[in-house]
Amino acid sequence: MARRVIAFLSLAGLLLSVSGCGQFQRPQRPAWREAAEKVCLAEKRVAFSAYVQPAREIDGPGICGLTAPLKVTKLLGGSVELNSTQTIGCPLTAALEQWLQEVVQPVARARFGVPVVKVSSMGSFSCRPIDNIRGAKLSEHAFGNAIDIGGFVLANGRQIMVVKGWTRGDEQEKAFLREVHSGACNFFTTVLGPGSDMFHYNHIHVDLAAHGNTKSGPRRYCKPAPAPTRVPVPRFDDGLPDAPDLEEELDVARMQRNMPQARTAMALGRLDAATPPQATPVPNMSRIQRAPPLATSGEKPLQLLPRSVTSIATMGDDGVFDPGEVGD
Repeated sequence: MARRVIAFLSLAGLLLSVSGCGQFQRPQRPAWREAAEKVCLAEKRVAFSAYVQPAREIDGPGICGLTAPLKVTKLLGGSVELNSTQTIGCPLTAALEQWLQEVVQPVARARFGVPVVKVSSMGSFSCRPIDNIRGAKLSEHAFGNAIDIGGFVLANGRQIMVVKGWTRGDEQEKAFLREVHSGACNFFTTVLGPGSDMFHYNHIHVDLAAHGNTKSGPRRYCKPAPAPTRVPVPRFDDGLPDAPDLEEELDVARMQRNMPQARTAMALGRLDAATPPQATPVPNMSRIQRAPPLATSGEKPLQLLPRSVTSIATMGDDGVFDPGEVGD
């Protein structure tokens, strides 16, 4: 009986030691991830608001999770909406806002004349392997360190979706998507878009994975490789009213009567500046006495028009008014 008790206790001790060893060797989330979250919060790279709220720590399953996750519904102070609440970390939130502010919005205004007001996400936090391939290492999505962008909505209601716009959109849509993709490579360490592999045909994936450092900074993985766009930027109406038609006869007559002021005004590009508050009215040509016939041989020719009309000044090549003839 005593032998059986001793054997049982020995077996129990062995099982406890194995169990303890297993707990001690449990995989831990890399320390740099928690450190990056804490630094981002300490430096206040993200401002909490009604659209960006701190949430409880996510621990597991396994090493998935975040120490200080954020629930984000809008970015850039609420000016850019997300299609659904996204659970992401502080570093990714800060990078998204920088990208939107410095790349997406300027490109949208240049290409379409209006800003982006909504981003369509296809997923953020999810404890899963890369590309959902069984056996692959965990994706950055498993740490709230990645987000998939499926498209954008402009202020005029126009939707630009990656799945269609990247290959079948018009020139401006294609240029916009490629430019925001290329610009993302300056703010994220991983950027994958259509053409990178079979899994990213319908979205742009961005994350802040640690790929190591180089002399110029973090190593970045950007695919397909950024290429400069050669699609010209369209010109949009500036909202200013059309310039009024120039009343040439009236302005020339005023200019002739106020020559000293007119020289200064023309030099400054302001014809009306030379007109006094009460300008001399333009002579009524119908009341001017008709000139007699041309002089016969031996007589001096007579003026056909009043001297005030024939002495019109014109602008010379040097920018100074010179006497000259008025063109037809």
